[in-house]
Amino acid sequence: MKLNFSLRLRVFNLNCWDIPYLSKHRADRMKRLGDFLNLENFDLALLEEVWSEQDFQYLRQRLSLTYPDAHYFRSGMIGSGLCVFSKHPIQEIFQHVYSLNGYPYMFHHGDWFCGKAVGLLVLHLSGLVLNAYVTHLHAEYSRQKDIYFAHRVAQAWELAQFIHHTSKNADVVLLCGDLNMHPKDLGCCLLKEWTGLHDAFVEAEDFKGSDDGCTMVPKNCYVSQQDLGPFPSGIRIDYVLYKAVSGFHICCETLKATTGCDPHSGKPFSDHEALMATLYVKHSPPQEDPCPAHGPPEKSDLISVLREARTELGLGIAKARWWAAFSGYVIIWGLSLLVLLCVLAAGEEAREVAIILCTPSVGLVLVAGAVYLFHKQETKGLCQAQAEMLHVLTRETETQDRGSEPHLAHCLQQEEDRA
Repeated sequence: MKLNFSLRLRVFNLNCWDIPYLSKHRADRMKRLGDFLNLENFDLALLEEVWSEQDFQYLRQRLSLTYPDAHYFRSGMIGSGLCVFSKHPIQEIFQHVYSLNGYPYMFHHGDWFCGKAVGLLVLHLSGLVLNAYVTHLHAEYSRQKDIYFAHRVAQAWELAQFIHHTSKNADVVLLCGDLNMHPKDLGCCLLKEWTGLHDAFVEAEDFKGSDDGCTMVPKNCYVSQQDLGPFPSGIRIDYVLYKAVSGFHICCETLKATTGCDPHSGKPFSDHEALMATLYVKHSPPQEDPCPAHGPPEKSDLISVLREARTELGLGIAKARWWAAFSGYVIIWGLSLLVLLCVLAAGEEAREVAIILCTPSVGLVLVAGAVYLFHKQETKGLCQAQAEMLHVLTRETETQDRGSEPHLAHCLQQEEDRA
């Protein structure tokens, strides 16, 4: 690779709201989206909530000349809804399904059946290795009573860990998707602190879009006030995040977001707004600053976020254990009732009543058993995430403690040399 190497990467991200039988004007929106992507000729288009594989195949055929490589990530009963279209050959593809993803008995929300996941694709661009990730985390259905908060924090940690462990050979890392988290939410801070990813909206040299970069806005005809909750002016839950390793520099030259309609027809692509980023990557020799103005190389923000995340997961673990214990008591009660009914059925007087009551009793035991097994699994998933955080927290705390004194001495020596 040449020392003066540089490239521009144009990226498109959209939560498409493509739910069969439920989403409005799906066919028209998919057609307009295909036309727009062909016209704009992005390097990468990363999409979420494409829950119709038929619609993916339609887009794939429509975009085949502009984006010759594409992939649909399959998981769960319904599907992850994730897909990518690339102008460049995709070298590698991998998918990781989140271990925690809501509750199966909350069927009206549907997240558990979707198999929310993160998809990875590896591209080689003129010798540069790009790891691009696309994801969709669990939805937040109530800001005030968020029963999925611990799951979303665990998903954010699992996503951060996945990126951390799969991007070691990458020169540039890119993450796009619907995180279902506000910029200052715990999960979002945890993700950015552990991975070192930069927010394109914060870093962009030129931004065009809604105020505060909102990606769900009241101007959009598919968005209701109920969707926005206590944020009537809009919310920002869709992101373009990126970073480069040592030896490369990356910046976001422009970031554009639709504002309730697509730039050409005036109609929305989705209930979410599309993000279009232009990233500039170039060679940059590592610059050493042994005594930065902000003091020793501490990771106090990461440590603080990890502690808060462990506390929240602890609350989730306590809740999961309570439900497991409750369903365990129901199982014992149901089995005791079944034994009693069997005894009654052996007699003559209450045989008919006992037989009639056996069926709902068996059903009760089976349902309680399923709930017990699920919450035991949930407990183990939350405990694992908490244990991983504790390991990182311990390591980072020890590193910070060891590094503070030598760093201070080094800075004092430099001051003496300058004097």
